[in-house]
Amino acid sequence: MPIADVNGIHIPYQVIGETGGWIALSPGGRRGMDELVPLAGRIAAKGYRVLIHDRRNCGAGELAFDDQRPEFELWADDLYALMQHLNATPAIVGGFSSGCRMSLLLAFKHPEAVRALLLMRITGGAFAAKRLAAKYYTDYIERVEKGGMEALLHDAHFRALIAANPSNLARLQQFDAAAFLRIMKTWRADLEAGAAQPVLGATEAQLKSLTMPTCVIPGTDRTHPIEVGEQVHRLIAGSTWMPMQLKQQDADFIPMEAWCDDATLAEQLGAFLQTLPTHDRR
Repeated sequence: MPIADVNGIHIPYQVIGETGGWIALSPGGRRGMDELVPLAGRIAAKGYRVLIHDRRNCGAGELAFDDQRPEFELWADDLYALMQHLNATPAIVGGFSSGCRMSLLLAFKHPEAVRALLLMRITGGAFAAKRLAAKYYTDYIERVEKGGMEALLHDAHFRALIAANPSNLARLQQFDAAAFLRIMKTWRADLEAGAAQPVLGATEAQLKSLTMPTCVIPGTDRTHPIEVGEQVHRLIAGSTWMPMQLKQQDADFIPMEAWCDDATLAEQLGAFLQTLPTHDRR
């Protein structure tokens, strides 16, 4: 697997497809890029090069903590640097849930690098902010407060990070516990601050500022409410509304495979991509 050295960290990535315009896709949660390989293959077959990568602290990515910027902004900066490294700008950029937030931040910071946006399973609202703050940060904070950095070796996510990238064990053990707690609390506060925003990580003014073609594919659970997707669709002028399911579900979280299958999603995305001007496809 190729690895790029950008922003002081090593980022594992794959490019699926050999010719055509660039599309950068990112998964949700802290999940790795492997889950996107089937979907990326289907999209690449339509004539695109699809870039997927493991974000810092995800998949086989490196453990890297920095409280100078929110975590999602770090992810956006890393993807931008990776796209520049591969000469893959401008590109169609998109993702699911946390990958969607990262894509929005990239578009706000570097609009010249984004030809179009694919916003899928958009996260927003007080329930989502509270649930994700606990899942992403509070659980880790409580473990380290009780047992130091070694306590994270008993956490499923950190065990998976080390299994996928054994060098992460030394990074984890060498990191100062007090610094880790400070960073997690800073990142948590940033995420919680988004509870009152139209979507986690973006203000109304920011969403209204976007001018690139945008496809909005909402989720239908309490973490990714359909009404959040509807609001984003209203705020981004000219955006395309493309729901996979039509009704809100009585569930805190619906797994990806239960939300939509890869074949259907690839067809829907392909239909949107065909609406783009030729210069926006290639």
